[in-house]
Order: sequence, then structure tokens, then C-alpha cells
Amino acid sequence: MVTQTILLPLEQDTVRFAARVSEILRPGDTILLSGDIGAGKSAFSRAVIRTKAGAEIEVPSPTFTLVQTYDVAGIEIWHCDLYRLTHPDEAFELGLDEAFETAICLIEWPDRLGDLAPQNALKLHFDALENGHSVTLSPNADWTARLGNLND
Repeated sequence: MVTQTILLPLEQDTVRFAARVSEILRPGDTILLSGDIGAGKSAFSRAVIRTKAGAEIEVPSPTFTLVQTYDVAGIEIWHCDLYRLTHPDEAFELGLDEAFETAICLIEWPDRLGDLAPQNALKLHFDALENGHSVTLSPNADWTARLGNLND
């Protein structure tokens, strides 16, 4: 798969897309979520976490806490909002280096990681549109086979 853009006109489209992605996630996977404020990054993350949990659990934004962690069926999920970080080293003070190896990591504002972002991460770029959102997937070779065609 090369870069692919998927339109998400309604919130339930974002939830459906996130559910399909969550099915293939396993410990050690990282998704880098970029896009402007209000582009759909947190909505996607919330839907992934709720799908993995199999329930409508509370999933607050990690904007002020930087990291929210969830233990879902024995799998740790880290939802991180790195917007307020000023240097990549601050991310590792949070314990992200270990989380990249052992947890599912959903990272908003991944540019704050600089060169420290995992090379094997799936990159998703969200854009706010007049009617909903869009997401552009930039998978590396490892992700291509796992993703298949998510636009079905």
C-alpha cells in the first residue's frame, strides 16, 4: 500500500475506521497521529481504546496529563499528547522508550519526538474538512500487509 487517504465524513466513520485498525494492533505497535487541533486525532484514539476495551469506557484527552494509560485484556495502551513538550528527551522521561517496546502507543503531536520516533510506526495524518475529517495513511512495508484495504 502506498499513501492512502480515507474520508471520514461522520463520527461513526471515524469509529468504524478506528475499530478496523484496532483489530490488528498488538503490543509494540506505535501509531503517530499528526494534524491540526480538531482534526480528529483524539476521536480516533478514543475509538481505538474503546474498541480494544470492548466497552464505552471513559477516555479523557491526555492534553494536560501528557499520557493516559489503559490496561485492556492484559495489553497496555498508552495515549500520549506531546503538544506541550519542548524537547524530545522529555518524552523519554515519561517512559515512552519502554512503552514503544511493550505497549500499543497512540502518539498525538509526534513531531515533538524528533528523530526518536519509532521507525516502524504507522503514520496517520488527520485533516478537518468542511464535512467531517480525512485521514492519510503512510504505512511502511511492515504495516502494508497488516492493513490490507481499509477503505472497503
